[in-house]
Amino acid sequence: MKKYSYTSGISDEPLLGLTIGEAFEDTVNRFPKNEAVVSRHQNIRYTYEQLEIRVNQCAKAFLAIDIQKGYRVGICASNCVEWLIVQIATAKIGAILVNINPSYRTYELEYALNHSGCKSIVIADKNKHTDYSEMLFELIPNLKNNTLPTFDCNEFPLLRSVISLSQTNLEGILMWEEFIDMGIHIDYHKLETRQRLLSFDDPINIQFTSGTTGSPKGATLSHHNILNNAYFTSKTQRITEKDKIVIPVPLYHCFGMVLGNLGCISQGATMIYPSETFDAEATLKAISEEKATALFGVPTMFFAELDHPDLKQYDLSSLRTGIMAGSLCPSELMRKVQTEMHLVEMEIGYGMTETSPLSTQTRHDAPFDKRVSTVGRVLPHTEIKIIHPETHQVVPIGESGELCTRGYCVMLGYWNDPIRTKESIDTAGWMHSGDLATMDEEGYINIVGRIKDMIIRGGENIYPKVIEEFLYTHDKIKEVSVFGIPDEKYGEQVCVWIQMHDKSELTASEIKEYCRGKIAHYTIPGQVKFVTEFPMTVTGKIRKVEMREAMMAELGLTK
Repeated sequence: MKKYSYTSGISDEPLLGLTIGEAFEDTVNRFPKNEAVVSRHQNIRYTYEQLEIRVNQCAKAFLAIDIQKGYRVGICASNCVEWLIVQIATAKIGAILVNINPSYRTYELEYALNHSGCKSIVIADKNKHTDYSEMLFELIPNLKNNTLPTFDCNEFPLLRSVISLSQTNLEGILMWEEFIDMGIHIDYHKLETRQRLLSFDDPINIQFTSGTTGSPKGATLSHHNILNNAYFTSKTQRITEKDKIVIPVPLYHCFGMVLGNLGCISQGATMIYPSETFDAEATLKAISEEKATALFGVPTMFFAELDHPDLKQYDLSSLRTGIMAGSLCPSELMRKVQTEMHLVEMEIGYGMTETSPLSTQTRHDAPFDKRVSTVGRVLPHTEIKIIHPETHQVVPIGESGELCTRGYCVMLGYWNDPIRTKESIDTAGWMHSGDLATMDEEGYINIVGRIKDMIIRGGENIYPKVIEEFLYTHDKIKEVSVFGIPDEKYGEQVCVWIQMHDKSELTASEIKEYCRGKIAHYTIPGQVKFVTEFPMTVTGKIRKVEMREAMMAELGLTK
């Protein structure tokens, strides 16, 4: 009998029918004295019962500024304990947390706020790259004149408050401790009443993602989506309340906030933030000094840790497990991580934001070759099939096709975008990934390529259309096309071909300078080529495949 590329995850354990707030309270009751979070760069340590106090203060403060169920609350910050507090607090009151990449610049921030319709936004203090308050002052010129906790503005009709994590008072902006104090006069019973009105199927999180055409899409996820994905992913890793997990990946990604934060919360484990943004030395130091048992990261992070000149000076012997995900994981890297960093049970995860995120994961007891050369098998309560991209028929075992996922993990849809939701989730409930994969007879999945031309640079998803749309705002540019080319350090880098208007001239440096401060630094093209024409299909579409091959030949790159 012919075998086809379909598999489903079997489990003796049922899905959790809880909201995130209920799951958090359950963990607090079971492990009140367990260390919940360690934010080393902030010198903050909270047990679960201490964290609950801060979460409830924050939740009541949101009630004080009239954040209702279903309202969107944005957060634009790097890793910090306040990020975690806002994440749980918004879940407890039924507000939808909108993850905003702190690398965003004004162009991208404006889109995120408008598209999601944020009622409030929490912003980080300024750092060496970005002054978040100045970005908002640029977008909302009258903000400095505001003297109340809430305001009205023409630029963002739904936005009512800006909350800053800065230690310095800012004109027109509500400061974090001032905001927290606003919850003092809110009775705790009001918070309890709000929680009773929530359902685990309610939307609770919006994360911006995209294909290669159009503007970024807001993947909308429910309590049920992300809590269960966190729970079963951590269970597969055998995480318990005794584990301490170092989380250097950004919290604004599913990897950090779901697999990291919620994964720990679901089991009563400890979350450790080694630094505000990734720092290899801070990560190694955190592992050694905290006696961490698990480490998360994308491949570029592990490369950096392994290449650190002082690697052998740090005691990593407490490590046991971890997850490597975010982009394709080289087999040789997995071998080094297991042998040189003591991560003998290191696991690879595969998924996408739209699937909460993971749909496959390797297991600690799988054969070595399966753990280093595949992305594992399907997770519990999840289905995977691999189909022919054109006929949509399930392909035989061993043949490549598009990977599709179905189950509790599939998002509710793209925020206010039914057309693109319908394009991604078919009538049978299958989420189409756009990734090419194969499945063997044991159900192990191997990712072999991408149908879409999304660029993945160091674990960051980069969407060519967004960069193209921004570059079109330059009055000297006539036509532009962005695509990815191989890069030894980051996996891929951004390349752009530009056609100028007649008699106009620009240099690559001028293009990069034009982007600087307006779009995220990692999306600024590394390679810029000026052309007089583009390779085109007979129907008039630009052939990015030919352009990619031409640039690789010109630069002497290999796949």
